[in-house]
Amino acid sequence: MATYMRNVFLVSSGMSSRSLHRLMGKRTFKELQYRVMCTSGTEEPRKLDIPQFNDPQVQAILKRITGLDLEKVFRPAREKHGRSSYKLVSEKKLKELQIEAEEKAKVRLEMPPVVAERKPIHKIFARNPELRGLDSSKLVFTDISFGLRDRDRLIVVRDPDGTLRMANWEERDRITQVYKPRPRRQIEVPKLFEEGQLPVLFSEERHEMVLDAACTQFEPDAADFIRVHHRVYEDLDQTTKYDLLRSTRHFGGMAYYLAKQRRIDGLLVDIIQRYLITDAEDLIILYHMMHPQCKSAQETKEKQLKGLELIKTYIQCDSSQTGKLELVLQSYENEQADSTTDQVSSTS
Repeated sequence: MATYMRNVFLVSSGMSSRSLHRLMGKRTFKELQYRVMCTSGTEEPRKLDIPQFNDPQVQAILKRITGLDLEKVFRPAREKHGRSSYKLVSEKKLKELQIEAEEKAKVRLEMPPVVAERKPIHKIFARNPELRGLDSSKLVFTDISFGLRDRDRLIVVRDPDGTLRMANWEERDRITQVYKPRPRRQIEVPKLFEEGQLPVLFSEERHEMVLDAACTQFEPDAADFIRVHHRVYEDLDQTTKYDLLRSTRHFGGMAYYLAKQRRIDGLLVDIIQRYLITDAEDLIILYHMMHPQCKSAQETKEKQLKGLELIKTYIQCDSSQTGKLELVLQSYENEQADSTTDQVSSTS
């Protein structure tokens, strides 16, 4: 394998075998890979007190509160001006098409994973000061064997100062995209993810587009993936434009983030104003799962509260917007009372 990689590098760089040997040093790719395999995977994952994003109960709650608006899920990415087509179908066929559409919508609403940020790579194999200044550019050696996962692929960098080290994550992502390109992913990070560009996109309410682009460009544990998602969630929370992500695959991630940060009040107000009381109850249950020691969680567990009583307990015990939540909840209750009165009057 080491000989093959040398030949690949020689073709692209025009260097002699002796020069390449000096650059790589005495360690071959095979030896380096053996060292990597022996030192990786020895850490045990840290156990967290809060339920993880992929917990079945958490996923069930997030899917329920996301909603299923078929018109929004299947809306065209771009406006197409043309003739509309209509079909006459039986009622039975219509129900079958609706069920089929709902199943397709559920696939589209599969949420991107939420994982911890990957740890930086600072592994140095050798320092060879005698190679300092031999080349003004970094030299990258990549194992391009078939059948390897991207995370297991050995990528080594020789710095101009003679240091032979493992490639960092940014370098790995670029090199991997060169040898194993993924659709729509760019080698260089697009400028739309820069901090100066995000507010412009937010002002145009293109939050969903930014999140979709981040899912395409970055790995789920990449620092930029997490940063962009958090920036979108923060902006939506500040502007209370939560509905932009409702019935999209990103709504669950936003709800999970806000619950983890103990900041569900704004989203809770929005949900109650839309009279989605079961969603409000689910959001508070998620909050209790992630913060079981909070006062409202303890009281809910002790008294087995549900529905409006559960919501009122959260508002009284843990809400930071008590007055606002009480007003919107009172408005909902008044509306429900008026609706009941009208129904009684119409039947009498």
